Amino acid sequence: MSNKILELQEIKREFRVGSELVRALKGVSFEVVSGEFLTIMGSSGSGKTTLLNTLGCLDKPSDGKYLLDGVDVGKLSRNELARLRNHKIGFVFQAYNLLARTSALENVELPLLYNPEISVKERKERAMRALEAVNLADRLDHTPSQLSGGQQQRVAIARALVNEPVMILADEATGNLDSRSSYSIMALLQDLNQQQGKTIVFVTHEPDIASFSNRTITLRDGKVMKDSINDNRRSAKEVLAAIPASDDY
Repeated sequence: MSNKILELQEIKREFRVGSELVRALKGVSFEVVSGEFLTIMGSSGSGKTTLLNTLGCLDKPSDGKYLLDGVDVGKLSRNELARLRNHKIGFVFQAYNLLARTSALENVELPLLYNPEISVKERKERAMRALEAVNLADRLDHTPSQLSGGQQQRVAIARALVNEPVMILADEATGNLDSRSSYSIMALLQDLNQQQGKTIVFVTHEPDIASFSNRTITLRDGKVMKDSINDNRRSAKEVLAAIPASDDY
């Protein structure tokens, strides 16, 4: 039987903006099993950001149940949530969120600083392996300003991998990149998914990017409007090969 990485059961999220009650999520339910590459699509106001915050354990729902790797998130304290985020989820953001004066290796090591069970030696070794996995072994000592946008996002992906999370959660991770760099990142994520079995949840508003995943959930007005398998999943490597060469990836 497939291993469920996450399970949402009738998730609702309501909050007040002044005197107005905003119903951001209105009973969202779906599951993601180990090894899936899922994209979540939705326009502004669809509830996409609220859902992302829920999946990332950054926000608790008003109602419903969220199970992450078998753990009922709603029953956890703030400290337990922080621990769960650090061990179970690898985050990749649109803005990279790298420390400017810190090397690629040191940026990737950061999530491991909060794990007292990992020695300095092991921390460095795991960070180096993560950078090798994203083809940046020759950029260990480079700071973000010495890297292209695509390379910075690869460092961010390595940082997301270093804790060996059960899920990589990417928020518009290609939003700041040109087309070639975007396809290069999607090719990397497809490799991580297909070759290493990484479970990936990728939030985007671009149908072009969603076509590289094997399943897409479409949100509208806080509800799941469509949950579809991408039978004609595109290969990002093939798309990339058809674009003229560039150094920015």
